[in-house]
Amino acid sequence: MSNTASSGTPMAAGPLTRAVLEIDEYVAGLGWDQPARLFALVDTSQLRSQEPGLAERLGLADDASTGFTPIEQDELPADSPLDEFLGTIAWPDAVVGCALSVERLMLPPSAEASVPDSLDDTQLAKWVAAHPERQEVRMTVAVLRDGERESALRLREKDSSTEVLTGSDLVPGLAEALAATFEE
Repeated sequence: MSNTASSGTPMAAGPLTRAVLEIDEYVAGLGWDQPARLFALVDTSQLRSQEPGLAERLGLADDASTGFTPIEQDELPADSPLDEFLGTIAWPDAVVGCALSVERLMLPPSAEASVPDSLDDTQLAKWVAAHPERQEVRMTVAVLRDGERESALRLREKDSSTEVLTGSDLVPGLAEALAATFEE
């Protein structure tokens, strides 16, 4: 018997893991070379009780599931660095968490020793893009107001829902930046 639902989400996964995998699957359906996408996470039960019309439009009115419903936000500004943009976000109280899906190039740990020291950010990005061991990865990271975190990583070369790696501390820097959006 499989431990995976028809959507590819592990049935034993917690609510935040399920939300991260739902976002990952949604973004994967859009293909690669996508802009960063930001999502508000709302408590599904509260959404159904407080906004029944919206829950109905989202297909949640008759659904008995609990957990978190991701709601995609407006497109992120292309002319603003991601860290600066995240510093401008303030969430309403109804938002219990947020998630971000972003594509990046990564190098394996074995390549870190060969990174030249004197490169600025632009030069480093070009160097990584030209490196023969680079990997394209989509990172989906979610945080809740209470500090809980979850991440999903999908390699472009293994673009399958069964090959997505999950864990709470896979992308700690991005998780910190998202958690900061809830600080007052």
